[in-house]
Amino acid sequence: MASILLAIITGFVPPDLSANRSTYSKPNVIIIYTDDQGTLDMNCYGSKDLFTPNMDRLAENGVRFTQFYAASSICSPSRAALLTGKTPLAAGMNENSPSAKGKGGLPTEQLTVAEALRENGYVTAHIGKWHLGYSPETMPNGQGFDYSFGHMGGCIDNYSHFYHWHGSNRHDLWENDQEVWRDGVYFQDLMADKVDSFLIASKEKPFFLYYAINLPHYPLQGTAKWRAHYQNLPHPRDKYAAAISTVDERIGRMLNRMEELGLLDETIIIFQSDHGHSVEERTFSGGGNAGPYRGTKFSFFEGGIRVPALISWPKVIPKGLVRDQVGINTDWFPTILDLCGIEPIENLEGKTLKKVILTNDDSPHQEFWWHQSETHWAVRKGDWKLYKNPRDPTGKVPLDEKDSLFLVNLVKDPGERTNVAAQHPGKVARLLKVYQDWYAQFD
Repeated sequence: MASILLAIITGFVPPDLSANRSTYSKPNVIIIYTDDQGTLDMNCYGSKDLFTPNMDRLAENGVRFTQFYAASSICSPSRAALLTGKTPLAAGMNENSPSAKGKGGLPTEQLTVAEALRENGYVTAHIGKWHLGYSPETMPNGQGFDYSFGHMGGCIDNYSHFYHWHGSNRHDLWENDQEVWRDGVYFQDLMADKVDSFLIASKEKPFFLYYAINLPHYPLQGTAKWRAHYQNLPHPRDKYAAAISTVDERIGRMLNRMEELGLLDETIIIFQSDHGHSVEERTFSGGGNAGPYRGTKFSFFEGGIRVPALISWPKVIPKGLVRDQVGINTDWFPTILDLCGIEPIENLEGKTLKKVILTNDDSPHQEFWWHQSETHWAVRKGDWKLYKNPRDPTGKVPLDEKDSLFLVNLVKDPGERTNVAAQHPGKVARLLKVYQDWYAQFD
């Protein structure tokens, strides 16, 4: 019955779902990935001017990270890192994927978490933004997802579903390998409907859902309800906040449905933003909140890569805990395998966070690397971070030639305002070697 329902609603016929769930011991897995959500843009991270009860509900039901990073400060590389458990450079996706039909993206030889879970009996679905390839082999159905609904390029108008960048004739809405038209229907509701249908139809067997929400990325098209709610906030925070609460409301719809279906205790839910907030003109030059942290999207300063991140699994993970250890989005892949009792996969750069989550163990990361190009990268080891030609799109603190190598101690200077490279040449040399030793494998 479930498979028939799913086929009717989505056009997707999953693997055999006739066996009762009691046959299976593995939990369901949902990754909620928001787009351009700022470091502190959630009530549980300290924002006082937002309404995010459902995101906070996830934190209350599990673990909230305070020092969690995206492996990139731009969209496609961050998503590649999430799905492959590797740094974008290792995954072969170091730049944004093209948003034109027929163009490739994430190399198909890379193993995704969807492929790994499908091989272990999971039904897999992608709903929302993709931005990892626009050719048949690099679209979601070619990368481990049994079902897919959403847009393949970087951004769309939420009502027309046309590409929101340049050109006016690039329609981008897909269900599996078929272009579909839902003119005028709000994309946030289309996604929520598909999530609802997938949960109902897949409840009898373990499933993996990648819910890649395309807000608060531009265009900032929150609903009228939330635009009215925030009408007294200053511009552009009002428009950004409306987008955040629009997303939160639909996450709440999903959680309520899961509770109704008896799925919450059986499901690992991971929530994360893909990177920091944007100050691009298309997003009214701001709106997001990184608090004391410097930088935004496109920057390896903390505000560009330190993101809100949560994990809940009420059946197993203690509730309402906070972890200050370093974690990276490359870690979700091995962590999911570990929590699901699936054999680890070799050659992942991510590390399982199971012990951090369950027992407050030390971070598995002593060092990590961010790489956009040979002239723009960063490396962290312990509390120290070194940048090559750092960028700060806000321009609030000027950078000049002497900052081509920029060193900070994140404990002493969490806002990364002062370059102390000249005072610590030995530390610069050691961190430079850490980066060069890692990068040498890609030469």
